[in-house]
Amino acid sequence: MSFRQHTEQGHVVTLLQRSLERGRLGHAYLFSGSRLADLEAVAKTLAKTLNCQSPPRQAANGLPLDCCDACTACRKIGGDIHADVQWLRPESKTRLVSIEQVRELVHTMHLKPAEGLYKVAVVVAADRMTPSAANAFLKTLEEPPAKSVLMLLTTEPQRVLETVISRCLRLSFAGDMGGPRQPEQLDWLRAFAGAAAARQQSLLGRYRLLGSLLAELARLKARISEQLTAQSPLQRYDDVDPDLRDRWETELAAATEAEYRRQRGELLACLQWWLRDVWMQTQRIAGRSLAYPELETESGAVAGRVSTRDAMENLGVIERTQWLLGSNVQEALALEVGLLKLKL
Repeated sequence: MSFRQHTEQGHVVTLLQRSLERGRLGHAYLFSGSRLADLEAVAKTLAKTLNCQSPPRQAANGLPLDCCDACTACRKIGGDIHADVQWLRPESKTRLVSIEQVRELVHTMHLKPAEGLYKVAVVVAADRMTPSAANAFLKTLEEPPAKSVLMLLTTEPQRVLETVISRCLRLSFAGDMGGPRQPEQLDWLRAFAGAAAARQQSLLGRYRLLGSLLAELARLKARISEQLTAQSPLQRYDDVDPDLRDRWETELAAATEAEYRRQRGELLACLQWWLRDVWMQTQRIAGRSLAYPELETESGAVAGRVSTRDAMENLGVIERTQWLLGSNVQEALALEVGLLKLKL
């Protein structure tokens, strides 16, 4: 695919082409979105554009603005066989990106291009890098070789180390359905947004919002525990070996915690998408462009009393909270700190 075919990601394409036109292409990008396939497609198109042998459009500085998608270089990159375009994915067994993989990639990136103009590296599911792998990547992200571009792709940016994020230019991709839209999540978000829109500027009002979030999370956890317990073999077999019972209990606890974390992440994603709507409305963008157009009145009320900068900082607060919740920090403390920092 060429850039002109990425119609759903027009804002990202515009930013990348503008950077090429001005000769200010970043050396490291973090692409975040709801589908890895979309992120991979744009990453591949950028790799093609940088190495295209017959670009249909070029800037005054000589840099290509799109790829022909037909030359030898474009076809090789499309088939993942170009010597200068490296793809790094989580290992099949551990589903993690190891330090050995990163070290090999870094070594390859420091070699001169074999057949193209640019060395390109794409790390798929960058949130799956182990801490040691991420740390091994930091120096290259900060001081990359000349004529090289690094792209990190993730659907869970809150799980990427902040030291990695700080070294990348971040581009957020539009999803095809906006934010999460489960009925229960929408009901809670509608109540939360209504309270945020109408509340007084007081500490008590902020703690009421926190209480709403904690109550919804408690309800989620209770429902998940009830559902998974009912499905557990512990409910069907009474007389089992004690060791087997212990294993089943451990597996049930682990499954309950994993599902709770997933649904907690979705609920916070709802809140982050709504805060994105607030940010957009501070820039006079509304209507169908919003993730939750049915809550336009509520997001507009908040947007009317916060600045664009504060609205953008709110998105960072939720992202930071999600990242903290992925570590061993106490849940209630992380959520309290996050909610109190929001500018509403």
